[in-house]
Amino acid sequence: MRKFVAALVVSTALAGAAQAATVYPLDRATILAGSPFDFKVEFKSVVKPEDVKITVNGQDYKATLGKEVEFVAEEKSKDKVLGSAVILRGLTIANAGDYKIEVTAGSETKSVTWNVYGTDAQPKAKNVIFLIADGLSVAHRTAARIMSKGMTEGKADGRLNMDDIPPAAFVGTSATDAVATDSANTMSAYMTGHKTAVNAIGVYADRTPDSFDDPKVETLAEALRRQTKKSIGIISTAELQDATPAAVVAHTRKRGDKAEINGMLFDVKPDVVLGGGSAYFLPQSTPGSKRKDDKDYVKMFQDAGYTLATSKSELQTAAGTNTGKILGLFHTGNMDTTLDREFLKKGTTGKFPDQPGLVEMTKVALDTLSKNPDGFFLMVEAANVDKMSHPLDWDRAVVDTIEFDKAIGAAREFAAKNPDTLIVVTGDHTHGVSIIGTVDDEKEGTDMREKVGTYAEAGFPNYEDANGDGYPDKVDVSRRLFLNANNGPDHYETFRPKLDGPFVPAIQNEKKEYVANEQYKDVPGAVLVTGIIPKSADSGVHAVDDIVLQAAGPGAEGFRGYMEQSDVYKALAEAFALGAKQTN
Repeated sequence: MRKFVAALVVSTALAGAAQAATVYPLDRATILAGSPFDFKVEFKSVVKPEDVKITVNGQDYKATLGKEVEFVAEEKSKDKVLGSAVILRGLTIANAGDYKIEVTAGSETKSVTWNVYGTDAQPKAKNVIFLIADGLSVAHRTAARIMSKGMTEGKADGRLNMDDIPPAAFVGTSATDAVATDSANTMSAYMTGHKTAVNAIGVYADRTPDSFDDPKVETLAEALRRQTKKSIGIISTAELQDATPAAVVAHTRKRGDKAEINGMLFDVKPDVVLGGGSAYFLPQSTPGSKRKDDKDYVKMFQDAGYTLATSKSELQTAAGTNTGKILGLFHTGNMDTTLDREFLKKGTTGKFPDQPGLVEMTKVALDTLSKNPDGFFLMVEAANVDKMSHPLDWDRAVVDTIEFDKAIGAAREFAAKNPDTLIVVTGDHTHGVSIIGTVDDEKEGTDMREKVGTYAEAGFPNYEDANGDGYPDKVDVSRRLFLNANNGPDHYETFRPKLDGPFVPAIQNEKKEYVANEQYKDVPGAVLVTGIIPKSADSGVHAVDDIVLQAAGPGAEGFRGYMEQSDVYKALAEAFALGAKQTN
């Protein structure tokens, strides 16, 4: 009885408590001085405009924000009234400092504090090369080193290019709505300085169903266009509308708005754009198009002065035109992995046989962008590290990590000749993958599980690189690394590289649940592994582990210790002096 009475008292108290409105930007937001952003307050009830009171540091908001908010009497989702709102688009705050915003309307109240920061007037770096391997985890790095360089008596026989860039920070990857996150929020935080929700890019995720009306924040590319004459480059082995490249330029609550993201890419017009996703450039009448309109973005880019390349050979030709603008579209979707493209000739290489690799794209971009005397920002994404880690296809993921490292090598060569260049190497989130030991085919028996070596039984793998190209001559050697994930769906572990094509661990059954793909059931020695994530998932999921960030060059001192991903933007802004007061 006492528990019931106590619960009743608590319930009554909560019922009488004031409701809390939601304010965007959120509490503890860090905002670049002079950078445009949208201010929004969502009330949980319908209120009157005359009841809304907003103060900034104790004064009426108009004294600081300089504009009148727009009042929205009712926001709706379908037929449900969500409450009233106020919004102010394109707000800027010029002066650095802490700003306490207090909002009240009837019984609702909310207080948040923003930190507006400036930067030194003098830029630290002329150029920034931001290299990101999607999903890059420590195991990917270690496996890439062992596969590429070898190991003797416990010591690596060589170093990766990334090994000689100082580890500078551990970076937290969580979203505003969940501890676990995706590539949209994570890259958006890097490129805007604002954390947001899973699947959101360049916006704070509000409650309305429209994915394009959410409160916007400025992207790094937009800031560069607003304040500098620097060139901008975007390279990805994914679709150019995918989360990571999109976050450099786009604003949407739904990362799947790819046709619209393509339009936002055109609005910013990065000088060099290389990757997949041509399906969203083509009008709907063109075979292979994924657009639902007649816009021809290939022609629009060409009319804007871009040289088009659709293959490795055409990219080299485009690099010699000296137009300063290149649009490279090498696949209708995501580009093939390095293992498939260069060695196995699997995946979709039959349809797209002349795709350039990340290294070729990086070198062409650096050569083109560096012709701008004002400098450049280049984002390079190795997308397939993540796209192959999801289906637990570790050999493809690791070989793409080696290719990513070679792109880092190209960046380091450039920086050696151009010491005013800052290099940043990182991932956007991790995967739950570790190297367990080795798998030794020469052990007796047919039970592959018994061929797994741990501790002293692991020995060393026997990859070789006879031609010295930095890649293992074969991934299916007799004793190879055994990578394994701590999450995933039901699947058959074959303990072997997937040479016939990328791994498909699980498929849907008649109940719409993902179950182990029986294609691999009869592989000798295959073991059924019971998944530990919901049966609605068909692949491994991201981990919440911190990401390692490395930095070298002018401005590298801005990356230190533990950082939120939104803090990384601040260091990039410092390097380019984007928060410095402008003088006429």
